[in-house]
Amino acid sequence: MASSPAVLMRLVASAYAVAEKAGTIVRKVLQSGELGIVEKTGADDLQTLADRLAQKSICASLLKSFPKVTIIGEEELPDESVEEDLIENGHSSLILQKSCPNQYASLKEEELVVWVDPLDGTKEYTEAARVLYNPVYIQKPVQPHRAPNRLLDHVTVLIGIAYRGTAIAGVINQPFYNYQIGAGASLGRTLWGVLGLGAFGFQLQEVPDGKRIITTTRSHSNKLVTDTVQAMEPHDVIRVGGAGNKIIQLVEGKASAYVFASPGCKKWDTCAPEAILHAVGGKLTDIHGNAFRYDANVKHMNSAGVLATLRDHQYYISRVPQAVLQALPSD
Repeated sequence: MASSPAVLMRLVASAYAVAEKAGTIVRKVLQSGELGIVEKTGADDLQTLADRLAQKSICASLLKSFPKVTIIGEEELPDESVEEDLIENGHSSLILQKSCPNQYASLKEEELVVWVDPLDGTKEYTEAARVLYNPVYIQKPVQPHRAPNRLLDHVTVLIGIAYRGTAIAGVINQPFYNYQIGAGASLGRTLWGVLGLGAFGFQLQEVPDGKRIITTTRSHSNKLVTDTVQAMEPHDVIRVGGAGNKIIQLVEGKASAYVFASPGCKKWDTCAPEAILHAVGGKLTDIHGNAFRYDANVKHMNSAGVLATLRDHQYYISRVPQAVLQALPSD
């Protein structure tokens, strides 16, 4: 008789289905026009109904199947009952068919920490809504593919899994992938990866040799960020939203490095992307080159910025200006 799948693979398989459910929630809220926006710490730190419902769905669904796992979500939500229609009980059968890497085959639920960003790129999500429902958020719904910009590409759902402080698996759902194709397009895709197994749901590509293309923030820039980006001597700079989106750019050959020399990103922003990037041989660190830790009790803020690459990580680390390193001491 075949042995049952390892806990890690069952958790990843469930997280895949749960992330797809969350992506559906994100699309439905946008189509409804009722975004329910509130400011958390300011105009650049927003929360929507989609953030709240997606996190409730993700956390409740995973805890139902894995009650001993520690789950840390971005949104601070009241402890209340979760509607049954938010619960996802499914899983990816394709993931369960894959063998768990030996080093993780015997892990227990209680040894795993899950970091959840239910809607990465909330600012871009709300800006896209302004385009779709201008001049107010509540008008006759139109199809998302009619947005005359690519802001919806920036939106992702992130579920990262850590063991002993290391990001070992991740799931990224892109709810609006394909939205520009037009009416009738099948929206959304899900990327996933496990260290020692690989990453799936996309075609790995690299930027052409000799090209340095930097992806960085579109809405949280400052002098430290711009000085660091310029120090990399880039041939091109892409300014987009969402940490998950930027890692997708790296693994699909649209950018060479993700550079963000500033506090702002938090552990739920980087855990899933880091796991997927590392699964294909890339690297994500702070700007000093130090690894992040994802234990349950760590500080949530990545105070010393983020630097991620698919290749040549040390080159980009070596180009960070000394003044920036001094301004952003490593944790």
